[in-house]
Amino acid sequence: MKLTLLGMVTALVSSGLKSSASNPKLLASAQDPSTIVISDISNNPSKKIKRYQGFADYLAEQLSPLGVKQGDVEVAPNFESMANLLKSGEVDLYFDSPYPAMIISDMSGAKPILRRWKGGIGEYYTVIFTMKDRGIKSLEDLKGKKIGFDKLSSTSGYMLPTALLIESGFNPQEKKSDNSPVSADEVGYIFTDDDENTIQWVISGKVEAGAIDIGTFMRIPEASRQGMIVVAESEKVARHMVLARPDLKPEMLEAIKTIMLKMDKTPEGKEVLQGFEKTAKFDEFPPESSIKRMRELYELVQNR
Repeated sequence: MKLTLLGMVTALVSSGLKSSASNPKLLASAQDPSTIVISDISNNPSKKIKRYQGFADYLAEQLSPLGVKQGDVEVAPNFESMANLLKSGEVDLYFDSPYPAMIISDMSGAKPILRRWKGGIGEYYTVIFTMKDRGIKSLEDLKGKKIGFDKLSSTSGYMLPTALLIESGFNPQEKKSDNSPVSADEVGYIFTDDDENTIQWVISGKVEAGAIDIGTFMRIPEASRQGMIVVAESEKVARHMVLARPDLKPEMLEAIKTIMLKMDKTPEGKEVLQGFEKTAKFDEFPPESSIKRMRELYELVQNR
């Protein structure tokens, strides 16, 4: 399956998410410089706003010497909307894993500035797993079989496992359903749209194996995990990244970085981080290198 970056965006928009034209909030005027706006992509905006608002409020308070009076959260429904919000200046900061961060960076010119230890983790990786009673011991045993992936926009549930299969000499090909045939020289993959679905599809036998991040795998109840086996692991990548809009003033950018890098050093900062999806800290783990490596994997997948 080959998709250009435009094709990727088109596929995601057509997957059922609303475009920005259907959301009046996304058509607001250019950002008020007295407001700091942080953002993410989700089809459940109320849930995301609840998780992000405390962090936005903290940033606004810390940035008050620069004239910031308020922190807002903007939730975009898809890549295209998020890129437009960053380019227009309506959003200042965007948070995501390396693969979607790379796409948004390329579309908008937004710059990666920091790594985010989301869920207390600085790096993560994908595991390809199956049930012990399936007779699958290695990637070689997946030839002619199907594997469950999360979604097209997922770092751990699409890009990493696809690149791993290609680099290991296999031929991954998308299948539309669990009934689609898989030839002996390929590994078929089906999108499950959710890591929990991937796990259940593996357990039920709808797919022979699944690809999820290591954190999700370790959260599978021990009783179920005892019956599973990991047949391969991907390389490690940054867990989450922070991107800043391309025209953010240098003094504001530096102030934001300084505040975020110091948050884990104070009780108040730690409390805010914990509420922000259990973030442990931010650091300067080379963000440009992370984007560059993800772009290399993207090119590998596209050009196979």
